[in-house]
Amino acid sequence: MFTYKGSCRGHIFYQPLNCKALKIKKILVSQPAPENDKSPYYDIAEKYNVKIEFRPFIKVEPLPLKDFRQQRISILEHTAVIFTARTAIDHFFSICEELRITVPETMKYFCVTETIANYLQKFIDYRKRKVFFPKTGKQEDIIIPVTKHKTEKFLLVVSDVHTDKFVSLLEKNTIQYTKGVFYRTVSNYFSPEEAFDYDMLLFFSPAGVDSLFKNFPNYQQGEVYIGCFGTTTALAVKNAGLRLDVEAPTKESPSMTSALDAFLKEKAKMNGKK
Repeated sequence: MFTYKGSCRGHIFYQPLNCKALKIKKILVSQPAPENDKSPYYDIAEKYNVKIEFRPFIKVEPLPLKDFRQQRISILEHTAVIFTARTAIDHFFSICEELRITVPETMKYFCVTETIANYLQKFIDYRKRKVFFPKTGKQEDIIIPVTKHKTEKFLLVVSDVHTDKFVSLLEKNTIQYTKGVFYRTVSNYFSPEEAFDYDMLLFFSPAGVDSLFKNFPNYQQGEVYIGCFGTTTALAVKNAGLRLDVEAPTKESPSMTSALDAFLKEKAKMNGKK
């Protein structure tokens, strides 16, 4: 777990906005800690004098080889692979290694973002392979390069917990594909020693919401604020009977951090008037 407490990163220093009036003091971001100190979360921590902790509610595990084999998927029967996350790339090549499969030079790779496409360099000679991703930056636009290669036999690499957004896109465009589960998402349990005394929780997947109740079956939201990213996560929050206070992306707040910033700013303003 990583905790950021405030004010010594050596670049921008904020005057906390109504920090005495702001009742939100401790926020749980249910994601791994950022890899460097340039994350907007750190700026928010300074700006509002709040404590931010990073603690994933879920974690990814390799799918046991015997479980993969039960799907009866022949990787080498496919001529193209679709990746929706860097984790998918890790586990695809891990399964190939376990099966002692050498992925042919002719294999084509389709990634939902350029960042994911660049991650392929960890496993392949990027210059000699055919790698495609949407130029728009929108994940759903992966269908644009896919439809230009409709004769390929696609393998969609997913976790056991996933949405069917990309499946719907492929079927709508009559793309020949196989959906293969290469890894699984499981709850990341809190130990009895870990205090769960947060004023705000931020979720990024329906599995994270499920994990909350697996950790705390009798959880009551009370005055705790809840924010989330994504429509499916928002639906999971509401279906769980929780109050959703902050939602992203929106036109005004395209990211979770921008939505959080706007929410804290408004709360600071409201509490300051009391």
